[in-house]
Amino acid sequence: MRYLHLGTPWVQGAMRTAKPLAIELEYVQRMMVWLLLRQGADLGKGHAVQLGLGAGAITRFCHSRLKLQTTVVELNASVISACHAYFHLPRDSPRLAIIEQDAADFVADPQRAESVQVLCIDLYDHEAAAPVLDSESFYADCSRLLSDDGVLSVNLFGRNASFTRSAQRIAQVFGDERVRAMQPTREGNSIVVALKSGAFPAQTLLAARAQNIETRFHLPARKWLRMIRPLPSAMPTPPEPDIE
Repeated sequence: MRYLHLGTPWVQGAMRTAKPLAIELEYVQRMMVWLLLRQGADLGKGHAVQLGLGAGAITRFCHSRLKLQTTVVELNASVISACHAYFHLPRDSPRLAIIEQDAADFVADPQRAESVQVLCIDLYDHEAAAPVLDSESFYADCSRLLSDDGVLSVNLFGRNASFTRSAQRIAQVFGDERVRAMQPTREGNSIVVALKSGAFPAQTLLAARAQNIETRFHLPARKWLRMIRPLPSAMPTPPEPDIE
């Protein structure tokens, strides 16, 4: 196993050198829960965007396993260099773009509106204390980036993070009925998944898709079904903090 650290003990990503296309970390596997929300015939179609590169596990999977048009947005040039050198990150190609940019600027670009079918967000600095971008306006920009059939998955983690606050900001933008949360991992990573539009699939359909995902990609999708829960509808939306 090869691990990515940004000068601290916090693990920012991992890769098994003998199986670089496999997703090793449990929370990163769970970020792929969006696969359940896409029709089987659509899994290899569309444009997948990853905000925050980490060790490139989602990027390698989307680009090399799913054969999706794939874009990565990463602010830290050292992370991009490390992934090229040590984590089998492919170079830019007609199907892969690696952009060194602030994710907030990327999603706010009106020229990119409705151009993305899959958006995975895992944005943490070297201290991993809380999501770097976590405002309602940021999630609104993410929603505008997605096409009508688009799906979103977000990793919420950190000792200063508030899952309730972050999840409710996502729900304010996408709607309670289109947002689900997964049980946290042992390390405390909680994944939230959201649909841009339409109804959340019925359990029987999700079960059939989970079987297909396990067969094709060897991800524990049937296990995910037991972890997906609606957000508590009674939770009030916490106010935005005052910034002086």
